Amino acid sequence: MKTLAQFIQKKRNELGLSAKGLAMQCNIPLSVIEDIEAGKDLFMSVTTRQSLSKVLRCNPQEIKELEKDYTINSVSEEVIESLKELILNGSGGLKCPQCGAALVTRIQKLYDLEDNLMLRPKAHCTKCSFQIHS
Repeated sequence: MKTLAQFIQKKRNELGLSAKGLAMQCNIPLSVIEDIEAGKDLFMSVTTRQSLSKVLRCNPQEIKELEKDYTINSVSEEVIESLKELILNGSGGLKCPQCGAALVTRIQKLYDLEDNLMLRPKAHCTKCSFQIHS
């Protein structure tokens, strides 16, 4: 079975698009495309999925089937919210609340329709399936 990253790269390459070209056609920041293709983002918003499927000429369900569903985390919402705050405040060395391994963290910068900057904390575990995607 293909990964989400492999699927997106293959479809993009079949259409002769660069990552930047795909980002521009989808009206999605290049960093989002790069994160998906690098396997850092394993889940995406409905809007992103629909934009990608339209440009890549595939059914949104094909993409959704390859995404990882992290809605069944065994971690409480309070812990996740606390981690989000720590990420936004620049804390380093965070550990996964599920297995204790290192968390890879970053802050995604997006702009809303009124051109206001929105910061979204992101994290994924280096060992298990734990991920903060919104």
